Amino acid sequence: MIGRLRGIVIEKQAPEILLEVGGVGYEVQLPLTSFYQLPATGQEAIVYTHFVVREDAHLLFGFSSPTERGLFRLLLKANGVGPKLALTILSGLTASQFVRCVQSDDISTLVKLPGVGKKTAERLLIEMRDRLKDWGLNIETPITDHLVLGDDGVESFELKESPEQDAIGALVALGYSQSVAASAVKKVFKAELTSEQLIKAALKSMI
Repeated sequence: MIGRLRGIVIEKQAPEILLEVGGVGYEVQLPLTSFYQLPATGQEAIVYTHFVVREDAHLLFGFSSPTERGLFRLLLKANGVGPKLALTILSGLTASQFVRCVQSDDISTLVKLPGVGKKTAERLLIEMRDRLKDWGLNIETPITDHLVLGDDGVESFELKESPEQDAIGALVALGYSQSVAASAVKKVFKAELTSEQLIKAALKSMI
């Protein structure tokens, strides 16, 4: 089991990064709420990981804190929730926002996420209520001390793509249709925004 990686961020293409650890590059998929907290390419980061083995692929998912990884693992225990849907849920909602949805039976927010229909949302509220009852509000404060930033001016290896196209691609990778993703990004687009800021604003506009 790979539980934690510490290395240099070589590439960032939401929702995936390439993290070099000891000369080996690990492809890690992160929910966008964790992706936002990553340092720039060329700098060092620590991610807490969950390893999934399937017949056709070995997948590595990363998180900014053990708390977020714990919530991801709880989501995987819910009926009908696989890694991709759990990643989408934690990309559209922070851990604290998701917990509040469950605690307040907020089905309307959940059904706005791609892949979460009314029946899935109802099932999530029922199954997660007991699992989250001991969590309280301990996750209200983000855990950010896991990031170890390098010196300024480190050479960037990031591909130079249009922030607008990068944002649309990230939303499509999370399950949104091309038209919905493009429309959401267009609605919040501002020339001065980075791709990560566009993704965050677009997601917020759809919730």
